[in-house]
Amino acid sequence: MRLRQVAFVAEDLSLVEATIEESLGLSLCFRDPGVKVFGLKNVLYPIGEQLLEVVSPIQPGTTAGRLLEKRGGDGGYMVIFQVDDLASVRQRLNETGVRIVFEATAEGVLGLHLHPRDIGGAIVSIDQTDEWESWPWAGPNWRDHIDTSLVTAISAVEIQAENPETMARRWSEVLGYPAEKTTIALDEGEIRFVEVTDGRGEGVSAVELVGDQSEELEISGVRILVSPKEG
Repeated sequence: MRLRQVAFVAEDLSLVEATIEESLGLSLCFRDPGVKVFGLKNVLYPIGEQLLEVVSPIQPGTTAGRLLEKRGGDGGYMVIFQVDDLASVRQRLNETGVRIVFEATAEGVLGLHLHPRDIGGAIVSIDQTDEWESWPWAGPNWRDHIDTSLVTAISAVEIQAENPETMARRWSEVLGYPAEKTTIALDEGEIRFVEVTDGRGEGVSAVELVGDQSEELEISGVRILVSPKEG
Protein backbone atom coordinates (compact mmCIF):
# COMPACT_ATOMS: atom_id res chain seq x y z
CA MET A 1 0.00 0.00 0.00
CA ARG A 2 1.20 3.46 -0.76
CA LEU A 3 0.11 6.98 0.05
CA ARG A 4 -0.80 8.22 -3.41
CA GLN A 5 -2.87 11.39 -3.10
CA VAL A 6 -3.80 14.00 -0.51
CA ALA A 7 -6.63 16.50 -0.95
CA PHE A 8 -7.25 19.87 0.67
CA VAL A 9 -10.52 21.81 0.72
CA ALA A 10 -10.60 25.55 0.04
CA GLU A 11 -13.19 28.27 -0.23
CA ASP A 12 -11.12 30.23 -2.77
CA LEU A 13 -9.63 27.69 -5.16
CA SER A 14 -7.80 30.17 -7.36
CA LEU A 15 -6.01 31.71 -4.37
CA VAL A 16 -4.78 28.31 -3.18
CA GLU A 17 -3.69 27.40 -6.71
CA ALA A 18 -1.53 30.50 -6.90
CA THR A 19 0.03 29.77 -3.51
CA ILE A 20 0.84 26.15 -4.43
CA GLU A 21 2.44 27.12 -7.71
CA GLU A 22 4.46 29.95 -6.22
CA SER A 23 5.53 28.25 -2.99
CA LEU A 24 6.04 24.65 -4.12
CA GLY A 25 6.83 25.13 -7.80
CA LEU A 26 4.19 22.62 -8.89
CA SER A 27 2.49 22.49 -12.29
CA LEU A 28 -1.27 22.02 -12.63
CA CYS A 29 -2.02 18.79 -14.48
CA PHE A 30 -5.81 18.34 -14.47
CA ARG A 31 -9.22 19.66 -13.48
CA ASP A 32 -11.42 16.61 -13.06
CA PRO A 33 -14.98 17.16 -14.36
CA GLY A 34 -16.04 14.01 -12.50
CA VAL A 35 -15.97 15.72 -9.09
CA LYS A 36 -18.97 17.79 -10.12
CA VAL A 37 -21.12 14.84 -8.97
CA PHE A 38 -20.02 15.76 -5.42
CA GLY A 39 -20.82 19.44 -5.96
CA LEU A 40 -17.13 20.30 -6.31
CA LYS A 41 -14.52 21.70 -8.62
CA ASN A 42 -10.89 20.74 -8.21
CA VAL A 43 -7.32 20.97 -9.35
CA LEU A 44 -4.52 18.39 -9.25
CA TYR A 45 -0.75 18.75 -9.06
CA PRO A 46 1.77 15.91 -9.36
CA ILE A 47 4.53 15.71 -6.76
CA GLY A 48 6.76 13.10 -8.31
CA GLU A 49 4.58 9.98 -8.54
CA GLN A 50 2.07 11.30 -6.00
CA LEU A 51 -0.67 13.90 -6.24
CA LEU A 52 -1.84 16.95 -4.35
CA GLU A 53 -5.47 17.88 -4.95
CA VAL A 54 -7.52 20.86 -3.86
CA VAL A 55 -11.32 20.78 -3.97
CA SER A 56 -13.80 23.60 -3.56
CA PRO A 57 -17.62 23.54 -3.27
CA ILE A 58 -19.70 24.89 -6.17
CA GLN A 59 -23.09 24.29 -4.56
CA PRO A 60 -24.55 24.21 -1.04
CA GLY A 61 -24.92 21.06 1.03
CA THR A 62 -21.67 19.33 0.06
CA THR A 63 -19.50 17.26 2.39
CA ALA A 64 -16.62 19.60 1.60
CA GLY A 65 -18.72 22.65 2.43
CA ARG A 66 -19.79 21.17 5.75
CA LEU A 67 -16.17 20.46 6.58
CA LEU A 68 -15.24 24.09 5.85
CA GLU A 69 -17.92 25.19 8.29
CA LYS A 70 -17.07 22.60 10.93
CA ARG A 71 -13.36 23.33 10.99
CA GLY A 72 -13.66 27.08 10.50
CA GLY A 73 -12.08 27.42 7.06
CA ASP A 74 -9.71 25.74 4.63
CA GLY A 75 -8.03 22.51 5.68
CA GLY A 76 -7.26 18.90 4.90
CA TYR A 77 -9.97 16.86 3.22
CA MET A 78 -9.06 13.43 1.90
CA VAL A 79 -6.30 10.81 1.91
CA ILE A 80 -6.11 8.29 -0.94
CA PHE A 81 -4.17 5.04 -0.75
CA GLN A 82 -3.25 2.70 -3.59
CA VAL A 83 -3.24 -1.10 -3.31
CA ASP A 84 -2.77 -3.98 -5.71
CA ASP A 85 -5.47 -6.22 -4.17
CA LEU A 86 -8.78 -4.46 -3.57
CA ALA A 87 -10.59 -7.76 -2.94
CA SER A 88 -8.70 -8.32 0.31
CA VAL A 89 -9.41 -4.73 1.29
CA ARG A 90 -13.14 -5.29 0.84
CA GLN A 91 -12.94 -8.34 3.08
CA ARG A 92 -11.06 -6.41 5.76
CA LEU A 93 -13.57 -3.53 5.61
CA ASN A 94 -16.39 -6.00 6.12
CA GLU A 95 -14.59 -7.61 9.06
CA THR A 96 -13.87 -4.26 10.72
CA GLY A 97 -17.36 -2.85 10.17
CA VAL A 98 -16.38 -0.05 7.80
CA ARG A 99 -19.02 1.10 5.35
CA ILE A 100 -18.24 1.93 1.74
CA VAL A 101 -20.17 5.10 0.92
CA PHE A 102 -19.15 5.42 -2.74
CA GLU A 103 -17.32 3.42 -5.39
CA ALA A 104 -15.45 5.76 -7.70
CA THR A 105 -14.79 4.30 -11.13
CA ALA A 106 -12.99 5.41 -14.25
CA GLU A 107 -11.18 3.57 -17.00
CA GLY A 108 -8.36 1.66 -15.33
CA VAL A 109 -9.17 2.52 -11.71
CA LEU A 110 -11.61 1.75 -8.90
CA GLY A 111 -11.72 3.52 -5.55
CA LEU A 112 -13.61 2.69 -2.37
CA HIS A 113 -14.62 5.76 -0.35
CA LEU A 114 -14.99 4.88 3.33
CA HIS A 115 -17.54 6.34 5.72
CA PRO A 116 -15.69 9.01 7.74
CA ARG A 117 -17.52 8.07 10.95
CA ASP A 118 -16.21 4.51 10.68
CA ILE A 119 -12.54 5.52 10.66
CA GLY A 120 -12.26 9.15 11.78
CA GLY A 121 -9.85 11.95 10.95
CA ALA A 122 -10.37 12.23 7.19
CA ILE A 123 -12.26 11.00 4.19
CA VAL A 124 -10.34 7.93 3.07
CA SER A 125 -10.32 6.20 -0.29
CA ILE A 126 -8.50 2.96 -1.09
CA ASP A 127 -7.93 2.54 -4.83
CA GLN A 128 -6.63 -0.04 -7.27
CA THR A 129 -5.43 0.69 -10.79
CA ASP A 130 -5.05 -1.72 -13.68
CA GLU A 131 -1.41 -0.64 -13.91
CA TRP A 132 0.47 0.18 -10.71
CA GLU A 133 2.22 3.28 -12.05
CA SER A 134 -0.88 4.79 -13.66
CA TRP A 135 -3.26 7.21 -11.94
CA PRO A 136 -6.30 7.98 -14.13
CA TRP A 137 -7.73 10.46 -11.60
CA ALA A 138 -4.96 12.87 -12.59
CA GLY A 139 -5.86 13.04 -16.28
CA PRO A 140 -4.21 11.59 -19.37
CA ASN A 141 -1.01 13.66 -19.36
CA TRP A 142 -0.24 14.21 -15.70
CA ARG A 143 3.35 13.02 -15.94
CA ASP A 144 4.10 15.78 -18.44
CA HIS A 145 3.52 18.23 -15.58
CA ILE A 146 5.84 16.71 -12.99
CA ASP A 147 8.15 19.43 -11.66
CA THR A 148 10.52 18.34 -8.90
CA SER A 149 12.59 21.51 -8.78
CA LEU A 150 11.39 22.32 -5.23
CA VAL A 151 9.61 19.23 -3.85
CA THR A 152 9.83 15.61 -4.98
CA ALA A 153 7.44 13.46 -2.91
CA ILE A 154 4.82 13.30 -0.17
CA SER A 155 6.40 11.44 2.72
CA ALA A 156 3.76 11.68 5.46
CA VAL A 157 0.32 12.94 6.47
CA GLU A 158 -0.41 14.20 9.99
CA ILE A 159 -3.92 13.84 11.43
CA GLN A 160 -5.18 15.53 14.57
CA ALA A 161 -7.25 13.33 16.87
CA GLU A 162 -8.84 13.66 20.29
CA ASN A 163 -7.16 10.36 21.17
CA PRO A 164 -4.26 9.78 18.73
CA GLU A 165 -3.46 6.22 19.87
CA THR A 166 -7.08 5.12 19.58
CA MET A 167 -7.41 6.56 16.08
CA ALA A 168 -4.07 5.05 15.06
CA ARG A 169 -5.29 1.62 16.15
CA ARG A 170 -8.50 2.05 14.17
CA TRP A 171 -6.67 3.09 11.01
CA SER A 172 -4.30 0.17 11.55
CA GLU A 173 -7.23 -2.26 11.57
CA VAL A 174 -8.69 -0.71 8.43
CA LEU A 175 -5.49 -0.37 6.43
CA GLY A 176 -3.99 -3.66 7.56
CA TYR A 177 -0.66 -2.18 8.69
CA PRO A 178 0.61 -2.12 12.29
CA ALA A 179 0.56 1.06 14.34
CA GLU A 180 3.65 1.91 16.34
CA LYS A 181 1.91 3.98 19.02
CA THR A 182 0.71 6.90 16.86
CA THR A 183 2.45 6.17 13.54
CA ILE A 184 1.52 3.80 10.73
CA ALA A 185 4.32 3.10 8.27
CA LEU A 186 3.09 1.92 4.86
CA ASP A 187 5.19 0.45 2.08
CA GLU A 188 5.40 4.02 0.79
CA GLY A 189 4.53 6.87 3.14
CA GLU A 190 3.47 7.32 6.75
CA ILE A 191 0.35 8.38 8.63
CA ARG A 192 0.95 10.15 11.94
CA PHE A 193 -1.66 10.95 14.58
CA VAL A 194 -1.24 13.88 16.95
CA GLU A 195 -3.22 15.72 19.62
CA VAL A 196 -5.62 18.46 18.56
CA THR A 197 -3.71 21.69 19.23
CA ASP A 198 -5.32 24.35 17.04
CA GLY A 199 -8.90 24.26 18.31
CA ARG A 200 -10.22 23.10 14.92
CA GLY A 201 -11.02 19.55 15.91
CA GLU A 202 -10.01 16.30 14.26
CA GLY A 203 -8.69 16.30 10.71
CA VAL A 204 -5.68 16.44 8.42
CA SER A 205 -3.41 19.07 9.95
CA ALA A 206 -0.09 18.71 8.14
CA VAL A 207 1.59 17.16 5.12
CA GLU A 208 5.30 16.40 4.98
CA LEU A 209 7.06 16.79 1.64
CA VAL A 210 10.55 15.88 0.51
CA GLY A 211 12.58 18.78 -0.84
CA ASP A 212 16.12 20.14 -1.00
CA GLN A 213 15.72 22.62 1.85
CA SER A 214 13.84 22.57 5.14
CA GLU A 215 10.85 24.87 5.19
CA GLU A 216 7.50 25.24 6.94
CA LEU A 217 4.53 27.09 5.51
CA GLU A 218 0.75 26.94 5.47
CA ILE A 219 -1.38 26.23 2.39
CA SER A 220 -5.16 25.89 2.45
CA GLY A 221 -5.15 25.73 6.24
CA VAL A 222 -2.66 22.84 6.29
CA ARG A 223 0.89 23.00 7.63
CA ILE A 224 3.37 22.04 4.91
CA LEU A 225 6.64 20.66 6.23
CA VAL A 226 9.41 20.38 3.66
CA SER A 227 12.54 18.49 4.63
CA PRO A 228 15.43 16.77 2.82
CA LYS A 229 15.19 13.02 2.29
CA GLU A 230 16.93 11.08 5.03
CA GLY A 231 19.96 9.09 4.00
